[in-house]
Amino acid sequence: MKITILGCGFGTALAVLWNKAGHEITAWTRNEEEIADILRCGEHKRLLPGVPVSNRITFTSDISCAGQADILVFAIPSPAVREVAKKAAPFVKPETVVLNVGKGFEEGTAKRLSQVIAEELPDNRVAVMAGPCHAEEVSRNIPTTVVMSSEDMTTAEFLQERLQTDTFRIYGNSDTAGCEIAAALKNPIALSCGMIEGMKLGDNTTASLMTRGLAEITRLGVAMGAKWETFTGLAGIGDLIVTCTSKHSRNHRAGILIGEGMTAEEAVANVGTVEGYNCCRIAYRQALRLSTRTPIIDELYKICYEGCTPTESVRNLMMRPQRPEREQYWQSN
Repeated sequence: MKITILGCGFGTALAVLWNKAGHEITAWTRNEEEIADILRCGEHKRLLPGVPVSNRITFTSDISCAGQADILVFAIPSPAVREVAKKAAPFVKPETVVLNVGKGFEEGTAKRLSQVIAEELPDNRVAVMAGPCHAEEVSRNIPTTVVMSSEDMTTAEFLQERLQTDTFRIYGNSDTAGCEIAAALKNPIALSCGMIEGMKLGDNTTASLMTRGLAEITRLGVAMGAKWETFTGLAGIGDLIVTCTSKHSRNHRAGILIGEGMTAEEAVANVGTVEGYNCCRIAYRQALRLSTRTPIIDELYKICYEGCTPTESVRNLMMRPQRPEREQYWQSN
Protein backbone atom coordinates (compact mmCIF):
# COMPACT_ATOMS: atom_id res chain seq x y z
CA MET A 1 0.00 0.00 0.00
CA LYS A 2 0.98 3.65 -0.45
CA ILE A 3 0.98 5.04 3.09
CA THR A 4 1.47 8.72 3.88
CA ILE A 5 2.19 9.51 7.53
CA LEU A 6 1.63 13.05 8.80
CA GLY A 7 4.04 13.68 11.67
CA CYS A 8 7.57 12.43 12.22
CA GLY A 9 7.51 11.64 15.95
CA PHE A 10 5.58 8.41 16.48
CA GLY A 11 5.09 8.64 12.73
CA THR A 12 8.76 7.81 12.13
CA ALA A 13 8.42 4.62 14.15
CA LEU A 14 5.40 3.59 12.09
CA ALA A 15 7.24 4.51 8.90
CA VAL A 16 10.12 2.21 9.87
CA LEU A 17 7.72 -0.60 10.86
CA TRP A 18 5.57 -0.50 7.73
CA ASN A 19 8.50 0.09 5.38
CA LYS A 20 10.00 -3.18 6.63
CA ALA A 21 6.65 -4.83 5.87
CA GLY A 22 6.96 -3.78 2.24
CA HIS A 23 4.70 -0.75 2.05
CA GLU A 24 5.60 2.42 0.14
CA ILE A 25 6.01 5.10 2.82
CA THR A 26 5.99 8.89 2.64
CA ALA A 27 6.43 10.82 5.89
CA TRP A 28 5.48 14.49 6.22
CA THR A 29 6.52 17.15 8.70
CA ARG A 30 6.41 20.92 8.41
CA ASN A 31 9.84 21.01 10.09
CA GLU A 32 12.40 20.99 7.27
CA GLU A 33 15.28 20.91 9.76
CA GLU A 34 13.88 17.67 11.18
CA ILE A 35 13.85 16.15 7.70
CA ALA A 36 17.42 17.31 7.01
CA ASP A 37 18.64 15.75 10.28
CA ILE A 38 16.97 12.40 9.52
CA LEU A 39 18.38 12.29 5.99
CA ARG A 40 21.85 13.32 7.14
CA CYS A 41 22.06 10.90 10.08
CA GLY A 42 20.00 8.00 8.73
CA GLU A 43 18.01 8.02 11.99
CA HIS A 44 15.83 10.32 14.09
CA LYS A 45 18.53 11.05 16.66
CA ARG A 46 16.34 13.08 19.03
CA LEU A 47 13.37 10.69 19.26
CA LEU A 48 14.62 7.30 18.03
CA PRO A 49 18.40 7.21 18.47
CA GLY A 50 19.98 4.05 17.11
CA VAL A 51 17.01 3.10 14.92
CA PRO A 52 18.03 3.04 11.23
CA VAL A 53 15.64 4.90 8.92
CA SER A 54 15.66 3.37 5.44
CA ASN A 55 16.39 5.58 2.45
CA ARG A 56 13.36 3.96 0.83
CA ILE A 57 11.17 6.14 3.07
CA THR A 58 10.40 9.50 1.45
CA PHE A 59 10.41 12.54 3.74
CA THR A 60 8.77 15.80 2.68
CA SER A 61 7.40 19.10 3.97
CA ASP A 62 4.94 19.34 1.06
CA ILE A 63 1.44 18.53 2.35
CA SER A 64 0.26 17.66 -1.17
CA CYS A 65 1.85 14.25 -0.51
CA ALA A 66 -1.47 13.41 1.16
CA GLY A 67 -2.93 13.06 -2.31
CA GLN A 68 -0.78 10.02 -3.11
CA ALA A 69 -1.98 7.86 -0.26
CA ASP A 70 -4.08 4.71 -0.12
CA ILE A 71 -3.85 5.12 3.67
CA LEU A 72 -3.31 8.53 5.29
CA VAL A 73 -2.08 8.39 8.89
CA PHE A 74 -2.40 11.30 11.35
CA ALA A 75 0.41 10.95 13.91
CA ILE A 76 0.56 14.48 15.29
CA PRO A 77 -0.17 16.16 18.65
CA SER A 78 -3.83 16.92 19.31
CA PRO A 79 -3.56 20.76 19.12
CA ALA A 80 -2.40 20.55 15.48
CA VAL A 81 -4.86 17.96 14.11
CA ARG A 82 -7.51 20.32 12.73
CA GLU A 83 -4.97 22.69 11.22
CA VAL A 84 -3.14 19.89 9.42
CA ALA A 85 -6.38 18.24 8.30
CA LYS A 86 -7.50 21.54 6.76
CA LYS A 87 -4.22 21.86 4.87
CA ALA A 88 -4.34 18.28 3.64
CA ALA A 89 -8.03 18.31 2.67
CA PRO A 90 -7.66 19.77 -0.86
CA PHE A 91 -5.33 16.93 -1.84
CA VAL A 92 -6.90 13.87 -0.20
CA LYS A 93 -8.70 11.50 -2.55
CA PRO A 94 -12.17 10.34 -1.38
CA GLU A 95 -11.12 6.68 -1.59
CA THR A 96 -8.18 7.23 0.79
CA VAL A 97 -8.65 5.58 4.19
CA VAL A 98 -7.67 7.89 7.05
CA LEU A 99 -6.18 6.54 10.28
CA ASN A 100 -5.62 8.58 13.44
CA VAL A 101 -3.00 7.29 15.89
CA GLY A 102 -2.77 10.46 18.00
CA LYS A 103 -4.23 10.58 21.51
CA GLY A 104 -6.11 13.49 23.01
CA PHE A 105 -9.03 15.87 22.54
CA GLU A 106 -9.40 19.13 20.66
CA GLU A 107 -8.98 22.07 23.02
CA GLY A 108 -12.11 24.16 23.30
CA THR A 109 -14.54 21.66 21.77
CA ALA A 110 -13.39 18.51 23.65
CA LYS A 111 -14.08 16.61 20.41
CA ARG A 112 -12.35 13.32 19.78
CA LEU A 113 -9.61 13.56 17.15
CA SER A 114 -11.43 11.27 14.71
CA GLN A 115 -14.41 13.64 14.90
CA VAL A 116 -12.15 16.59 14.09
CA ILE A 117 -10.65 14.75 11.12
CA ALA A 118 -14.07 13.64 9.86
CA GLU A 119 -15.26 17.25 9.92
CA GLU A 120 -12.36 18.33 7.73
CA LEU A 121 -12.33 15.21 5.51
CA PRO A 122 -16.06 14.37 5.30
CA ASP A 123 -15.74 12.17 2.21
CA ASN A 124 -13.23 9.77 3.74
CA ARG A 125 -13.52 6.69 5.91
CA VAL A 126 -11.82 7.30 9.26
CA ALA A 127 -10.41 4.81 11.77
CA VAL A 128 -8.43 5.05 15.01
CA MET A 129 -5.63 2.96 16.50
CA ALA A 130 -4.97 2.73 20.23
CA GLY A 131 -3.10 0.60 22.74
CA PRO A 132 0.32 0.25 24.40
CA CYS A 133 2.70 1.16 21.60
CA HIS A 134 5.68 3.33 22.48
CA ALA A 135 7.52 4.51 19.38
CA GLU A 136 10.90 3.41 20.77
CA GLU A 137 9.77 -0.23 20.87
CA VAL A 138 7.58 -0.31 17.75
CA SER A 139 10.52 0.92 15.67
CA ARG A 140 12.74 -1.84 17.08
CA ASN A 141 10.28 -4.61 16.18
CA ILE A 142 9.51 -5.43 19.81
CA PRO A 143 6.23 -7.41 19.85
CA THR A 144 3.34 -4.97 20.26
CA THR A 145 -0.45 -5.32 20.24
CA VAL A 146 -2.99 -2.58 19.50
CA VAL A 147 -6.67 -2.19 18.61
CA MET A 148 -8.15 -0.77 15.41
CA SER A 149 -11.61 0.78 15.46
CA SER A 150 -13.97 2.63 13.14
CA GLU A 151 -17.64 3.54 13.00
CA ASP A 152 -17.58 1.27 9.94
CA MET A 153 -15.88 -1.94 11.07
CA THR A 154 -15.13 -2.98 7.48
CA THR A 155 -12.72 -0.02 7.47
CA ALA A 156 -11.06 -1.24 10.68
CA GLU A 157 -10.81 -4.75 9.22
CA PHE A 158 -9.28 -3.34 6.01
CA LEU A 159 -6.54 -1.66 8.04
CA GLN A 160 -6.14 -4.62 10.39
CA GLU A 161 -5.45 -6.92 7.45
CA ARG A 162 -2.99 -4.60 5.72
CA LEU A 163 -1.07 -3.05 8.62
CA GLN A 164 -0.49 -6.06 10.90
CA THR A 165 3.05 -7.45 10.81
CA ASP A 166 4.83 -10.32 12.54
CA THR A 167 5.74 -7.96 15.43
CA PHE A 168 2.68 -5.66 15.36
CA ARG A 169 -0.56 -7.50 16.12
CA ILE A 170 -3.86 -5.67 15.59
CA TYR A 171 -7.18 -6.53 17.22
CA GLY A 172 -10.56 -5.12 16.19
CA ASN A 173 -12.79 -3.11 18.53
CA SER A 174 -16.16 -1.64 17.54
CA ASP A 175 -16.20 1.01 20.31
CA THR A 176 -14.45 3.87 18.53
CA ALA A 177 -15.46 6.45 21.12
CA GLY A 178 -14.21 4.21 23.92
CA CYS A 179 -10.86 3.55 22.25
CA GLU A 180 -10.19 7.26 21.75
CA ILE A 181 -11.46 8.34 25.16
CA ALA A 182 -9.44 5.64 26.94
CA ALA A 183 -6.31 6.58 24.98
CA ALA A 184 -6.69 10.25 25.90
CA LEU A 185 -7.75 9.94 29.53
CA LYS A 186 -4.92 7.64 30.51
CA ASN A 187 -2.48 10.53 30.00
CA PRO A 188 -3.49 12.56 33.10
CA ILE A 189 -3.23 9.40 35.21
CA ALA A 190 0.25 8.73 33.80
CA LEU A 191 1.26 12.28 34.60
CA SER A 192 0.04 11.72 38.17
CA CYS A 193 1.94 8.43 38.48
CA GLY A 194 5.12 10.19 37.40
CA MET A 195 4.62 12.63 40.26
CA ILE A 196 4.37 9.73 42.70
CA GLU A 197 7.73 8.43 41.48
CA GLY A 198 9.25 11.92 41.68
CA MET A 199 8.02 12.16 45.27
CA LYS A 200 9.53 8.70 45.99
CA LEU A 201 6.30 7.43 47.54
CA GLY A 202 6.68 3.83 46.42
CA ASP A 203 4.93 0.99 44.62
CA ASN A 204 1.85 0.86 46.85
CA THR A 205 0.95 4.44 46.02
CA THR A 206 1.58 3.95 42.29
CA ALA A 207 -0.54 0.80 42.15
CA SER A 208 -3.33 2.51 44.07
CA LEU A 209 -3.26 5.52 41.77
CA MET A 210 -3.31 3.39 38.62
CA THR A 211 -6.19 1.25 39.87
CA ARG A 212 -8.35 4.10 41.14
CA GLY A 213 -7.33 6.11 38.09
CA LEU A 214 -8.67 3.37 35.84
CA ALA A 215 -11.98 3.42 37.74
CA GLU A 216 -12.11 7.19 37.42
CA ILE A 217 -11.41 7.44 33.70
CA THR A 218 -13.86 4.60 33.07
CA ARG A 219 -16.58 6.54 34.93
CA LEU A 220 -15.87 9.65 32.91
CA GLY A 221 -15.49 7.68 29.68
CA VAL A 222 -18.88 6.02 30.12
CA ALA A 223 -20.43 9.43 30.79
CA MET A 224 -18.86 10.63 27.52
CA GLY A 225 -20.32 7.75 25.52
CA ALA A 226 -17.81 4.90 25.82
CA LYS A 227 -18.47 1.27 26.75
CA TRP A 228 -16.87 0.42 30.10
CA GLU A 229 -15.54 -2.89 28.78
CA THR A 230 -13.19 -1.03 26.43
CA PHE A 231 -11.27 0.27 29.43
CA THR A 232 -10.42 -3.32 30.42
CA GLY A 233 -8.65 -3.93 27.10
CA LEU A 234 -5.60 -2.74 25.20
CA ALA A 235 -6.87 0.81 24.63
CA GLY A 236 -7.65 1.13 28.34
CA ILE A 237 -5.65 -0.79 30.91
CA GLY A 238 -3.00 -1.82 28.36
CA ASP A 239 -2.13 1.75 27.41
CA LEU A 240 -2.55 2.90 31.01
CA ILE A 241 0.04 0.41 32.31
CA VAL A 242 2.67 1.25 29.71
CA THR A 243 2.20 5.01 29.99
CA CYS A 244 2.17 5.05 33.80
CA THR A 245 5.30 2.94 34.22
CA SER A 246 7.58 3.42 31.22
CA LYS A 247 10.66 5.61 30.94
CA HIS A 248 9.56 6.24 27.32
CA SER A 249 6.40 8.08 28.42
CA ARG A 250 6.66 11.88 28.22
CA ASN A 251 3.70 12.16 30.60
CA HIS A 252 5.51 9.99 33.13
CA ARG A 253 8.78 11.92 32.73
CA ALA A 254 7.05 15.28 33.18
CA GLY A 255 5.29 13.94 36.25
CA ILE A 256 8.59 12.92 37.82
CA LEU A 257 9.90 16.47 37.39
CA ILE A 258 6.78 17.93 39.01
CA GLY A 259 7.06 15.45 41.88
CA GLU A 260 10.68 16.54 42.36
CA GLY A 261 9.65 20.17 42.70
CA MET A 262 9.28 21.74 39.24
CA THR A 263 6.11 23.60 38.38
CA ALA A 264 3.90 21.93 35.78
CA GLU A 265 4.71 24.62 33.23
CA GLU A 266 8.45 24.15 33.76
CA ALA A 267 8.15 20.37 33.43
CA VAL A 268 6.18 20.59 30.18
CA ALA A 269 8.69 23.06 28.75
CA ASN A 270 11.50 20.65 29.72
CA VAL A 271 9.93 17.49 28.26
CA GLY A 272 8.05 18.80 25.20
CA THR A 273 4.63 17.50 24.17
CA VAL A 274 2.84 16.27 27.33
CA GLU A 275 -0.71 15.36 26.30
CA GLY A 276 -1.77 14.75 29.91
CA TYR A 277 -1.20 18.41 30.82
CA ASN A 278 -3.81 19.75 28.38
CA CYS A 279 -6.03 16.68 28.63
CA CYS A 280 -6.39 17.06 32.39
CA ARG A 281 -7.96 20.49 31.89
CA ILE A 282 -10.37 19.14 29.26
CA ALA A 283 -11.22 16.11 31.42
CA TYR A 284 -11.78 18.31 34.47
CA ARG A 285 -14.25 20.48 32.54
CA GLN A 286 -16.01 17.46 31.05
CA ALA A 287 -16.38 15.89 34.50
CA LEU A 288 -17.98 19.08 35.80
CA ARG A 289 -20.30 19.26 32.79
CA LEU A 290 -21.34 15.63 33.17
CA SER A 291 -21.47 15.66 37.00
CA THR A 292 -18.95 12.81 37.16
CA ARG A 293 -16.78 12.12 40.20
CA THR A 294 -13.07 12.43 39.25
CA PRO A 295 -11.01 13.15 42.40
CA ILE A 296 -7.60 12.30 40.88
CA ILE A 297 -8.17 14.47 37.82
CA ASP A 298 -9.50 17.23 40.10
CA GLU A 299 -6.31 17.20 42.16
CA LEU A 300 -4.10 17.05 39.06
CA TYR A 301 -5.93 20.10 37.71
CA LYS A 302 -5.16 21.95 40.95
CA ILE A 303 -1.47 21.04 40.64
CA CYS A 304 -1.21 22.02 36.97
CA TYR A 305 -3.31 25.18 36.99
CA GLU A 306 -3.95 26.39 40.55
CA GLY A 307 -0.58 26.04 42.25
CA CYS A 308 -1.44 23.14 44.57
CA THR A 309 1.55 20.97 45.54
CA PRO A 310 1.63 17.21 44.91
CA THR A 311 2.02 16.63 48.66
CA GLU A 312 -1.18 18.56 49.36
CA SER A 313 -3.04 16.65 46.65
CA VAL A 314 -1.97 13.25 47.99
CA ARG A 315 -3.22 14.26 51.43
CA ASN A 316 -6.51 15.47 49.93
CA LEU A 317 -7.04 12.15 48.15
CA MET A 318 -6.19 10.04 51.19
CA MET A 319 -8.52 12.01 53.48
CA ARG A 320 -11.61 11.84 51.28
CA PRO A 321 -14.78 10.35 52.84
CA GLN A 322 -14.81 6.54 52.94
CA ARG A 323 -16.75 4.70 50.26
CA PRO A 324 -17.18 1.17 48.79
CA GLU A 325 -14.99 0.12 45.89
CA ARG A 326 -17.83 -1.20 43.73
CA GLU A 327 -18.49 0.85 40.62
CA GLN A 328 -21.94 1.32 39.14
CA TYR A 329 -20.72 0.63 35.59
CA TRP A 330 -19.86 -2.96 36.59
CA GLN A 331 -23.60 -3.59 36.72
CA SER A 332 -24.29 -2.46 33.13
CA ASN A 333 -24.97 -4.91 30.31
